[in-house]
Amino acid sequence: MEALQNIGILLVEVLFSFYIGAILIRFLLALSRANFYNPLSQSLVKITNPVLVPLRRMIPAIGKLDTASIVLALSLKIIQTLLLVALQGSEANLPVVFVYAIIDLLRTVIYIYIAALIIQAVLSWVGNSQGNPLADLLHSLTEPLLRPVRQFVPVVGMMDFAPMVAMLLLYIVLIVLQSFGL
Repeated sequence: MEALQNIGILLVEVLFSFYIGAILIRFLLALSRANFYNPLSQSLVKITNPVLVPLRRMIPAIGKLDTASIVLALSLKIIQTLLLVALQGSEANLPVVFVYAIIDLLRTVIYIYIAALIIQAVLSWVGNSQGNPLADLLHSLTEPLLRPVRQFVPVVGMMDFAPMVAMLLLYIVLIVLQSFGL
């Protein structure tokens, strides 16, 4: 019985995390005004549109903020948490689940940025990232994060230390979120 329980937990974690990640990446790309004609952006649109388009009819955007994406990601995270709690045979405290879902979504956004910065650095080492659809998206995604850091950390010669400083700051935010103990 424990094997089936572990398989169920794995499937819930993987499937929900994948879709929530896709929604959050789409949200962040829209927020940074990335090129949605990019083939990778189009893949995200195809994956997330079946749920987001009907939801957008009920939940309008607030300014530049795609609130339907936020509501969907939060709802899916709450459902994921409730399913995991049920699979483990525990009882859920809804206010705690809600706060946990918000904190976990923030953690996921931070991990998305950290992964984007690392992949962007690796692509810069490999060279010839010009015209690479992934490199273009990563630049669009990370530039709003790096621009304010570059005001305080200038480029030294050929070395841009802004991504390292940004990752350090992101890890500090993760530690602060971890201090909530959820």
